[in-house]
Amino acid sequence: MAAHAHHHHYEPQGDDLTRAAQATLERAGEQWTQMRASVFGALAAFEKPASAYDIAEAVSRHEGRRVAANSVYRILDVFVAANLARRVESANAYIVNAHPDCLHDCIFLVCDSCGQTVHLDNDIITKGVRNAAQAAGFSPVRPVIEVRGICANCS
Repeated sequence: MAAHAHHHHYEPQGDDLTRAAQATLERAGEQWTQMRASVFGALAAFEKPASAYDIAEAVSRHEGRRVAANSVYRILDVFVAANLARRVESANAYIVNAHPDCLHDCIFLVCDSCGQTVHLDNDIITKGVRNAAQAAGFSPVRPVIEVRGICANCS
């Protein structure tokens, strides 16, 4: 199955990831504002999926002023639409997309014990989900595949 996985040879981090996100957002016709940069930076700093409230709190601390969660939600919606972030549906939380210029479906492995979430790419599985939906007469827009369980560190 590893031969069918979606692989990336480079994992941008830090400033490289921010530059990639900014370029992707601008190609999508959106502006890279200071607030969007702050939200992206806060999201990228989390090691686990973060809620809009977690991000608002981090940005508020960094900016020295209160930032409302509803403002963060609006920015996160833009980020998800532009492929800069992914929403972990079962956790109502978000993670940064390390490859914002690469459009593909994701599989998330979510640990019920520690909350750690691993992003897994497998184009065979996600294509199968899309094909099954289409065979049922459904037009899939954004398949969400999440596997809940216990990670190796917690088991």
